[in-house]
Amino acid sequence: MKERGYIEKLWREEKYRVLLHSQSHYNAIRERLKHNPSYNEINLVIKEAIQITPSQGSVMNAYDHMWGYFKKLATEEEKETATKLKHQFKHQDIPIEDLLSFLRFLAYQYDVQYLKESSVLKA
Repeated sequence: MKERGYIEKLWREEKYRVLLHSQSHYNAIRERLKHNPSYNEINLVIKEAIQITPSQGSVMNAYDHMWGYFKKLATEEEKETATKLKHQFKHQDIPIEDLLSFLRFLAYQYDVQYLKESSVLKA
């Protein structure tokens, strides 16, 4: 595999983890990918991003992005659970892991390979 292939694999696996921590790093990486970055350059920005403590807003944004894969597939009960969990997290009643566990469950339930390979959902 050429370096670009390794970069794309790395980004595919780390994209939502970066988004969970830092929208600005996520945007910076997307911009760099339009050019010809090195693997080390992208990996460094990813490592910087995950050092940032996720804000409530960044977590909600990443959750919404990942939930988008299931919006049309989910049952009414799953949709209600998604909304309830988001509300509970927003009010600091549940930890981030509860959101991620639900998304992980759905990724396997609906066999969404892209999310199953995402580092943010790996147990």
